[in-house]
Amino acid sequence: MAGRSSTSLAAAEKPAPPRRTRNKPEERHREFVRKAIELFAEVGFEAGTRELAQRLGVTQPLLYRYFPSKDDLIAAVYQEIYVNRWKKEWREGLVDESRPIRERIIAFYEDYASTIFTPEWIRIYLFAGLRGVDINRRYAATVESEILRPITLATRASFGLGGEDPPTPEEVELFWTLQGGIFYYGVREIVYRFPMPVDRPTMIGNAVDTFLAGVGPVLKRLAERDGEAV
Repeated sequence: MAGRSSTSLAAAEKPAPPRRTRNKPEERHREFVRKAIELFAEVGFEAGTRELAQRLGVTQPLLYRYFPSKDDLIAAVYQEIYVNRWKKEWREGLVDESRPIRERIIAFYEDYASTIFTPEWIRIYLFAGLRGVDINRRYAATVESEILRPITLATRASFGLGGEDPPTPEEVELFWTLQGGIFYYGVREIVYRFPMPVDRPTMIGNAVDTFLAGVGPVLKRLAERDGEAV
């Protein structure tokens, strides 16, 4: 080793810096969607791809490789927040006639509330409505077809009014009032951060009991009216 300086020896012995590994495309895609969810939940849909790229520490051209437009990014957020969290068990439980209707509806809303009562879910939903982003219309259509119409038929049958005929718009609107009341509890809790003196299970139980106590006579009246019309 004669002739080699201590400096050159130290350089030779110094370990090479670790090589940076690139994220796999699917991992990067998930990261972009996760950051987009955080951004939209925080500031709404005024935010654009430039701000998202800055938060991610990447260039806009790289972001555009994964999401060619802001609409594509919003679609990915909708898929992650609203589609992937949807449970097919909700409808199955609502139409399970082996359980009392009250038990079915309460079980559904307790699980549903625990799923959607999160800041990103509710804040993005409200921001979307304010900006006219096509999230609310799509989600509301799913709620009506997969939840409210089955609840209507199941409740009608529980009152001995038959569950074969498709629910009328007026009947479905009754159940939107129940849905909306429970949803607004989440808005007050999550968005407004109001102190909630009544806990969530108690609220749901009271809401369902009040609804079922009043909806039977209304459904009967509607059935009689529609029967006369025929």
